[in-house]
This record gives sequence, structure tokens and C-alpha cells, in this order.
Amino acid sequence: MSANQELPPYYSELAPFRSGFSQGTPILTYHHIAAPVRGARLKGLYLGPRLFDRQLRELGEASFCTGRLEDLVSPHEAPGERCFLTIDDGFEDVFTHGLPILTKHRSVATLFLVSDLIGKTNLWQQQQGDIVEKLMDQAQVKAWLQAGQAIGAHTRTHPRLTHLSLAEAREEISGSKKSLEDAFGQPIQHFCYPYGDWNQAVRDLVAEAGYQTACTTITGINESGTDRFALKRVTARYPSRNLKAVWARLKGRCGC
Repeated sequence: MSANQELPPYYSELAPFRSGFSQGTPILTYHHIAAPVRGARLKGLYLGPRLFDRQLRELGEASFCTGRLEDLVSPHEAPGERCFLTIDDGFEDVFTHGLPILTKHRSVATLFLVSDLIGKTNLWQQQQGDIVEKLMDQAQVKAWLQAGQAIGAHTRTHPRLTHLSLAEAREEISGSKKSLEDAFGQPIQHFCYPYGDWNQAVRDLVAEAGYQTACTTITGINESGTDRFALKRVTARYPSRNLKAVWARLKGRCGC
């Protein structure tokens, strides 16, 4: 059985994913660690601190170890199974609410930063009519790193890369890497495509820039043959109330 057969579309608890997670390498995706904010257009991007805490506790109790994405490329022996955590964009609520929970559970997450907007706000979302929200500043990113967490690149300004010329896309991809390396004094080895928007040409630019991996928004579990510049992820969010999702959760709990 493939690790990607019959996966629910979103992750809220381990039970429906337990079998798939054991057959491949899962990567969970987060954006906000906070309750949805009034006026926010994309409420599915918010996951409350209590649910985040419960998810990390549940993974730990099931002997899943979080790690750095370098371990996915060059795995080393470790107790239990692996589940990687990624957080896109670098919103301030991730630092305020998420970091203490990660520290509590001794978990590691890779934070994908929009390099030109560190210390600013979510301009790419505001251009689509969304509310203004703060992003982590340089001091907070440094504290994030000092706490043992990881960072990666999410371009300079969060554009749709396939809508740009190759020269513009190259600058967004390689410029973000250089900017973060200069600011934080460490190699930036991992990339995340904004909006999950990529094609073969964009993928090749990421490899050319010297990254080791790139994350997409394709839902699934990574298996041995998965392209490391097209890694699949599963979006973590609050439990859906639709009947199909409820049935999937019930099946996972009873082992049906």
C-alpha cells in the first residue's frame, strides 16, 4: 500500500494518518499559531496554540521525532519515526505562541521566511484584500534560531514565481538565500515555493541556487523516489466539520 492512498486533505490529529506516516516521510505545514483573526480572509491558515500543543504531544507519544530537513536528505539513525514540521511566511504569532510550545515538546520546525519583509507585514496578502498582520523581525528570528529552531527561504517578496521572467524568478530565489545568509550567518539550504506555484524551470532555478530541498503544497507523504525539490506536505489545521472529514477521522480511530 502506498503511503499516499486515502489520505485526508488536512491534518488535525494523528489517527487517520498513522499508517501513511509509517510508510514514508511526512512534512506538516503551518502558517499561523493563533486563533483566526477577525477579518482574515483565509481562516484555514490559523491553528490555535492548544491544538498545536496537542498535535506535538500526540506525535511525541507515538514516538515520532521531529528534525531538520537536512535529515531528510542525509538521514541518520534516530529513535522512532520522523515527522518534519514547516511553518510558512514567518508571522509574529508563530514566535509568540508557537516557539514556547515547540520548546516544551523539544520539537524542531523550519520557518520559511520572506526575506525582504522581515520586520514588516504581509504585503502579498494585503494586495489581495487581506488584513494587515505583523511578521517576525530580525531579533525574533535570531531568538528563534538560538532556541534551536531552523529557517529556510520563501523568496524575497512572496510572488507567484511562474508569473515572473526567469531572471526575476532567479533573483527572488537566490536573492532570498543570500539575504538570509548575510543576516543570520548560517547556510540557507531549504526553500518553499510561495502559493505552491512552481514548474520545471522554477524547480531548476532552486537547484541552481544551491538549495538542498524545496517544499510544495502538493498533499502527500514523501517516499523514496520523491524529488527533493518537489517535497509533498500535509497542511495542519483545525478539524473540518464536513461529513467526509468526520468519517475519515472515525475510520482512523477505529482502524477501519
